[in-house]
Amino acid sequence: MTTAHGAHTAVETLPVAAVAALAVGYLVLAGRRRREPRGWSSWRTAAFLAGCALLAWALLPQALPFAAGDFRRHMLQHLLIGMVAPLGLVLAAPVTLLLRSVPSRTGQRIGRLLHLAPVRLLAHPVTALLLTVGGLAALYFTPLYAATGHHPLLHHLVHLHFLLSGVLFAWVVAGPDPAPRRPSVPVRLVVLGVAVAAHAALAQLMYAGLLVAVDAPADQVRGGAELMYYGGDIAELLLALALLLTWRPDRRVRGSAGGAGRVVPVRGEHP
Repeated sequence: MTTAHGAHTAVETLPVAAVAALAVGYLVLAGRRRREPRGWSSWRTAAFLAGCALLAWALLPQALPFAAGDFRRHMLQHLLIGMVAPLGLVLAAPVTLLLRSVPSRTGQRIGRLLHLAPVRLLAHPVTALLLTVGGLAALYFTPLYAATGHHPLLHHLVHLHFLLSGVLFAWVVAGPDPAPRRPSVPVRLVVLGVAVAAHAALAQLMYAGLLVAVDAPADQVRGGAELMYYGGDIAELLLALALLLTWRPDRRVRGSAGGAGRVVPVRGEHP
C-alpha cells in the first residue's frame, strides 16, 4: 500500500517538476539575452512564469478549490491547463527566444521544420480548433472520462493533449512567434468566434445533461458546465485581445531555396 501510494505521488509530482524545469530553462535563456544590446522583454518573461505557475497549480489538484473527486475541480484543471496557462506561455514568445539562443545553423533547421507541409497543416487555425474542441467533446461525451479515472497514465495523456492543443491554438491565433502561412487577422478572429460558439454549445449540452458521459452528481456537472462556459469566454476574450495587441503584418517563415528557415523580422522586431 505504501509503495503504491509513493508511486502515485511520484506520478503526480513528475509533471510539476517538468513545468519547473521548463521555467528554469526559459529564465536561463532570457537572462543571457538580457545581457545583449537588444535585451529581452521582462513582460514576456513574466508571461511565461505566470503560465508556468498556472500550469503547476492545475497539476496539483490538492491545491485547487473543491473537494477531491468533485467534477468542478476536474473542469477547473482542464480550463487552466488547456486555455489559461497556454496564453501566458505563448505570449512569452519561447520560439523567438530559442531562435535567438541557438547557433544560426540550428535556427535554420528550426525554420525549415516550421515550413514542412505537416507542420503547416497542424499550424492552421482550423486544425487547432478541431483539436481543442474535439478533445473536449471526446472527453465529456464519450466513455473516455470514465476511463481516465481508472488509468492514471491516460489521465496524464489527456492533460498533455489539452496543454499541447491549447498552446497550438493560442500560437496560431495570437502568438508573437513566427508561424508558417498564418492567415489574416479577420480569418483568425472568425476561427476564434467559432471556438467561442463551440465551447458554449458543449457547456450548454453539459448543463442540460444531454449526451454527457460524466458520472457525477447533477449539481457538480452543472457547476462544471458553468466553469466551461464563463471561464472559457474569459480565456477566449483574452486571446482575442492578445491577437489585436500583438498583431504584426507579414510575419512569416520563408522556406525558399534562398531563405529557407529564415525568420523575417517585422517593424523592428528581431527573431
